[in-house]
Amino acid sequence: MRAARLIKMVLLLQARPTMTATELARELEVSERTVTRDAQALAEAGVPVYADRGRAGGYRLVGGYRTRLTGLARSEAEVLFLSGVPGALREMGLEDAASAARLKVSAALLPSLKDAPSTAAQRFHLDAPGWWQEPKTPELLPAVAEAVWDDRCVRVGYRRPARREAKRATERATEREVERDLEPYGLVLKAGVWYLCARAAEEGGDFRVYRLDRFTAVAAGEARFVRDEGFDLPRFWEARAEEFARTVLRDTVVVRVSPAGAALLPYTTGDRGVVREALERAGEPDEEGRLTLILPVESQEVAYSQLMAVGPELEVLEPAELRTRFTAAARALRQLYE
Repeated sequence: MRAARLIKMVLLLQARPTMTATELARELEVSERTVTRDAQALAEAGVPVYADRGRAGGYRLVGGYRTRLTGLARSEAEVLFLSGVPGALREMGLEDAASAARLKVSAALLPSLKDAPSTAAQRFHLDAPGWWQEPKTPELLPAVAEAVWDDRCVRVGYRRPARREAKRATERATEREVERDLEPYGLVLKAGVWYLCARAAEEGGDFRVYRLDRFTAVAAGEARFVRDEGFDLPRFWEARAEEFARTVLRDTVVVRVSPAGAALLPYTTGDRGVVREALERAGEPDEEGRLTLILPVESQEVAYSQLMAVGPELEVLEPAELRTRFTAAARALRQLYE
């Protein structure tokens, strides 16, 4: 571990003109006494580390010294492409690898490009979780991430949700735990929720998507799997996400909506694509400027909560049961505010 720390110290000094003992101790997570001993060890090994005395002093490299120890390891090179998502790296247990990769790249940059890392960081940032959500990191995420990086087969325990039909019939979700042998191909972070895209051998070898917060156990074996060269994670996820959205929207409602209501619908339903298609299929507006839309929804219960948020900018026409429910809600609101 000391050898790695000494290399990191040289890279830090190569990236910055001068660093104090306090700054080095903080970066290396050691004491200032250890920094002094490490600087002395580097000097004895022929690395020209010079210590400036006084309040404005610190450590620096003499004579424009540059180390050649800047080659990226495979894991560091791979993780470097994720450097724009520090939260995700931290949750997967890859923060240290990303830090080492950034240091090596910074050390290898020309003097005119030294500000490139900070310049990019101040211009681009990814905030994955949705608004008003408290993201919760699955406890087993680091173990799954390690298996994904290492192409290692895993056996997982998984809480399988009840089928939608059963939920509607009983109005109660029942889950059962199953075990699966998986080839973990890739991880996806969607609106603060982690998913694993994997191939399950016992289910015919097809690719499936699993929510990580439903995993109860993860055990990585010694065997590694050979990746399917034709598998494209972004394309696979895009196709599955679209398929999921279509299978969820099993019912339809007919509504009359004002221009203001049409602008609100993407936010209340959470699906811009579905609303956009419904608007494209709509005919000409009536004399009040309202459009009649046939809107796909998950269920009448979900539609009630989503469409109620649009308020008087939307009128439910069909189905009759849902219109009756909105009528009752309107009367209750009128009595309340009178």
